[in-house]
Amino acid sequence: MKTAIIFARVVFIICLPILLFTSSIALAFNSLWLYSNGFVKYDIGAVTGISQPELNEAARALITYWNSGEEYINVVVEKDGQPFTLFNEREVIHLKDVKALVRLDYIALVTTGLLVVALTAFAFWYRRPVYRLELAGAGFGGGVLSLGILVAVGAMVLADFDGFWTQFHLLSFANDLWLLDPSRDYLIMMFPEGFWFDSVIVVAGLMAFLALLIGVLAWLYLRKHRLQVDNGASPTP
Repeated sequence: MKTAIIFARVVFIICLPILLFTSSIALAFNSLWLYSNGFVKYDIGAVTGISQPELNEAARALITYWNSGEEYINVVVEKDGQPFTLFNEREVIHLKDVKALVRLDYIALVTTGLLVVALTAFAFWYRRPVYRLELAGAGFGGGVLSLGILVAVGAMVLADFDGFWTQFHLLSFANDLWLLDPSRDYLIMMFPEGFWFDSVIVVAGLMAFLALLIGVLAWLYLRKHRLQVDNGASPTP
């Protein structure tokens, strides 16, 4: 049983950073606010000649696409009073590749989420304080590990975001369709590098908040138990 508890704790600690990371990415990809705010901040309406309401409609179409069974996306907006097909063939195929990464993120989120929920449910269902203490310890360890990963990756991103972003694309895509022309390809016009830098910051901020919240709650639970033991009382559930 002791070996099983140690194994479950290790699994929980490893799964927690993945769960927090993938859930933060999923929230970002599905946040209309993030898209719309980026359009305003980088004056995408002036860059593309497309109004803010039409850009927001394009963002909604992208969010719908990430969560649909459609293989390819077709976004038509109004530009200069006429219907306009927003993305060309190269961009459409690249978005298909991006969607594959989004789906991979969803799979990792669901998998780690189920494991974390199952281990948490077991700790409360079994009704033995030792399992809840192990869960709290694992939550604290997972929170610390998450923050440690954020610090390490964050230092690299802040030191050279261009290099980080290029390496990400080289590792994530088996083609060069991500190399777009900002003078004619609307995908890169709508989502310049600054937008992605801001998005990385948002994802990191969400992950850090969740990691801190879980870590602090776990620490408070462990501290409460330690005080009970020091005072000679039996540990409560």
